[in-house]
Amino acid sequence: MKKPRKIRVGIIFGGKSTEHEVSLQSAKNVIAALDKEKYEPVMIGIDKTGRWFRSSRANYLLHSENPKLIALNKKVAQGMVLIPGEERQLMVLSGGEVNQALDVVFPILHGPLGEDGTMQGLLKLIDIPFVGPGVLGSAIGMDKDVQKRILRDAGIPIAKFLTIREQDKDTVSFTRVKKQLGLPLFIKPANAGSSVGVTKVKKEADFQTAIEDAFRYDSKILIEEGIDGREIECAILGNEDPIASVLGEIKPNHEFYSYEAKYIDENGAVSEIPAKLPKVVIKKVQETAVASFKALECEGMARVDSFLTKDGRVLVNEINTIPGFTKISMYPKLWEASGIAYPKLIDTLITLALARAKREKRITTNLQA
Repeated sequence: MKKPRKIRVGIIFGGKSTEHEVSLQSAKNVIAALDKEKYEPVMIGIDKTGRWFRSSRANYLLHSENPKLIALNKKVAQGMVLIPGEERQLMVLSGGEVNQALDVVFPILHGPLGEDGTMQGLLKLIDIPFVGPGVLGSAIGMDKDVQKRILRDAGIPIAKFLTIREQDKDTVSFTRVKKQLGLPLFIKPANAGSSVGVTKVKKEADFQTAIEDAFRYDSKILIEEGIDGREIECAILGNEDPIASVLGEIKPNHEFYSYEAKYIDENGAVSEIPAKLPKVVIKKVQETAVASFKALECEGMARVDSFLTKDGRVLVNEINTIPGFTKISMYPKLWEASGIAYPKLIDTLITLALARAKREKRITTNLQA
């Protein structure tokens, strides 16, 4: 009997975002965990200028063991583009050669221009199934302002916040903000991830600098009240009927759970999995996480981060639609603790992507077709 063809998975990583290096670390782990008996990985790296490369599987990364120096190895890569249509092929620019039709794509791109619906829109436009939330869920998940307003309207508790646009930044008064939100404050870009551009403000002297720093990464920023609570994370998996993982608690050794604590410093935070919580609280956090996933139009995967206050309130902080897959990332660790090992998790995510694509093909989009 002829052996079935392997499913060809395009792993897209890197990108123009400030989380480029995190994406490289995540891609390395996803590729390593992929079942090579069932899947054929096709590495597609995007450099910091936005150029696409089909990379060699042997050495597609430089300094792969060092999160501070890790980089895309463009010396062994070829420039390429994706070709739309039923074959969903790659074209290598150097010789114009068409090769390797893709069955599905795993976009392991963190932050803007990858996690925000832009890549998802491109893949949907050229009819390639992809892992993770669709265009709308990805866009909502990246924009913390829109995300929080939808959660609030869905009756899901969140921290108090203010949204400031760049044209209004000179009118922001520390006194007014302090009166509305108290101290400490967190100031962050609306569209960024991994705590990039986030500052904890305890006094007026740091207020304006924090605002300027946040506006380096977006034209819209959030000012949020500081919550005195435990940081609890929950991984979500599924399409129409998503499930929640066991919970994990983050105990930062830094001032807060910063970019450095998440991805650079292996001792930057202690993660306790499963979190030591009463069953009734665990159920409450899990149900809130699933409700948030559904309210924000997500599918496939996401990680929902919440605060648990001393008086028992669960406040959703944010959702991450392409969570980290590095060796210290919570999403795969939470599922492993829930009984789904890393290879099985990747397999499940790809299966969910193909199932959604099959479901969407039943939808009529062209009355003349």
